[in-house]
Amino acid sequence: MSIRGRLALWYGGLLAAILLAAMLLTYALHVRGHYEERDQLLLTSAAHAASETGGHGAALHLGTGAGGLEVALRLYDASGELIEVSPGAGEPPPTDPRALLAAPSGPAFDWLAGLAPALAPTDAGEGSFGVVVGEQRWRTYALPLHASGHTDAYLVAMAPLGRLDASMASFRLILAGLGGLGLLAAAAGSWAIAAQALRPIDAMVATARTITQARDLSHRIPEPPARDELRRLSQTFNAMLTSLEEASRTQQRFVADASHELRAPLTAIQGNLELLRRQAVPPTERDEVLAEVEREAARLGRLVSDLLALARADAGQGIRHGPVDLDALTLEAFHTARAMARGQRLALDPFEPVQVAGDADRLRQLLLILLDNALKYTPPDGAVTLGLRQRGAHAELSVRDTGPGIADEDLPHVFERFYRADPARGRDPGGTGLGLAIARWIVEQHGGTIELRGAAGGGTLAMVRLPLGEEEMSQPR
Repeated sequence: MSIRGRLALWYGGLLAAILLAAMLLTYALHVRGHYEERDQLLLTSAAHAASETGGHGAALHLGTGAGGLEVALRLYDASGELIEVSPGAGEPPPTDPRALLAAPSGPAFDWLAGLAPALAPTDAGEGSFGVVVGEQRWRTYALPLHASGHTDAYLVAMAPLGRLDASMASFRLILAGLGGLGLLAAAAGSWAIAAQALRPIDAMVATARTITQARDLSHRIPEPPARDELRRLSQTFNAMLTSLEEASRTQQRFVADASHELRAPLTAIQGNLELLRRQAVPPTERDEVLAEVEREAARLGRLVSDLLALARADAGQGIRHGPVDLDALTLEAFHTARAMARGQRLALDPFEPVQVAGDADRLRQLLLILLDNALKYTPPDGAVTLGLRQRGAHAELSVRDTGPGIADEDLPHVFERFYRADPARGRDPGGTGLGLAIARWIVEQHGGTIELRGAAGGGTLAMVRLPLGEEEMSQPR
């Protein structure tokens, strides 16, 4: 069964239960109230007539029922013989007052009306109620009359129930008809409410189907006006679509850039090999061609290695975590950078012993990426400064150069894969365009932050903040 069907069933069932309970309570209160009024009328009539007899037990004038209402009064002697009948009382069936007093019957209403509480409880006193059936039902009330300490007469008050029974039967039919119509309305309303409530979900399904068929992530779900859970669901779904669309664009751009970067060294290698195969090359030029092939092959290997590292990062592959002496790694990277320098001056300032929790190999790779990037864009007469210090609960690693710097509009994109701040600039033969993207992944895996910004006096400053290891944080400084 669909969700709409289940919701309609639950709503309809709940409304039906409430309607049924209301109908039963209404019926019980209405029916019981009318029959209890008839019992109260008989009590009042009998009490009025008993006061007129004076309690002598003789044949006395009774008159009509109390207030001239539809009540028949009968007076019986001590042996149960009928003495007097009130005038205009109709033709009630014969009764035996002694039998009524010996075996009183229950209420005149049905068991369903008996489920309701009594609105005006009736106290029969010394008498008792009964039901006598003739052409119609009659409600009877027998009251013994006492004189000289013993019962010498009986007074019986009787009221016909035919019209009241017919009225209650009609009331039951009307109530049942209204209940049936109410149940149909509840079912239809429940179906309509469920359809209205699930309309945003239908829109989500249609949008998802359109995206699947057209392979177009630009579609969005219209947000319902009501600020409810479905609106939040649609907003979340749209945010997911935006994220997927951005990821798809990034992937397409990454594949295109990777293809371009891979094509360049492969083309160079293929061209040089064809040159060697087709014509005789002097030994000197042959050595140059082979050196070019080796350089492009090495660059191709680094590019594939970087792509593999980023693929593992995208797959959620983590890194090892352990205590790392970051000062030792920094000093090692500093000495390696000296060998990579092309005339630039290198300095280590500030330099403090710091320990962090992380992966030593990845942190070494981070340092070399930042230093290589700084040396690459620093002129031979420039300077690169590597710094390490502890500030609060973090280690601050900085690499400052005196190169041309990075334009403000390019700073938000420098960590994107294959991004080049100046497209017109020639391709760097030694780089892969993935170093800073890998650097950001390494920093994020260590729970830190990395940023590039303009340095005071020109150049670029790369700042990395890493959380300290537990042992380092516990030591007073």
